[in-house]
Amino acid sequence: MKWLILFGLIGALVMVYSQVARAGELPKAGEAAPDFSLPDQNGVMHSLKEFSGKWLVLYFYPKDDTPGCTQEACAFRDDLHKLEALGAQVVGISVDDGKSHAEFAQKYHLPFPLLADSDKQVATRYGVLMNLWFVKFAKRYTFLIDPQGRVRKVYDKVETSRHSREIIEDLNKFLVKEKT
Repeated sequence: MKWLILFGLIGALVMVYSQVARAGELPKAGEAAPDFSLPDQNGVMHSLKEFSGKWLVLYFYPKDDTPGCTQEACAFRDDLHKLEALGAQVVGISVDDGKSHAEFAQKYHLPFPLLADSDKQVATRYGVLMNLWFVKFAKRYTFLIDPQGRVRKVYDKVETSRHSREIIEDLNKFLVKEKT
């Protein structure tokens, strides 16, 4: 009887998990990055074309001021000078509103734009919107976009404590390949 209950619970969990939908399809390496136009924590609009000619680290994260998101943002902050020396800019996106982003950026002295995707359209275009019925959030993904606006790498398994260093390593590899 216990086994029947256990298998029933596992079956129910599988059914619930299958109902959790990720909206949209992830852009793949080599494809043009989906366009966006969103306000940052200061109300300034940013779009993909603004970063033309530069590398862009476009990272999506679930929620402002949560442990993993804070660790990831602070690591980008701490490594920003290295990323900028490689010609890259960092932009974060979540479905939180501008006020939440402003508080988060101020609290942790984040010097890069945090874009408010309140209508969840950009997260959908990038295939990172998680839909848990009444709760929607951006899943933790990063897209490394080259100066021509093409996705060079998709990071779908992000370890927040070392993610910025991983991107720095990959940028160095891409830049070495471009020189040869």
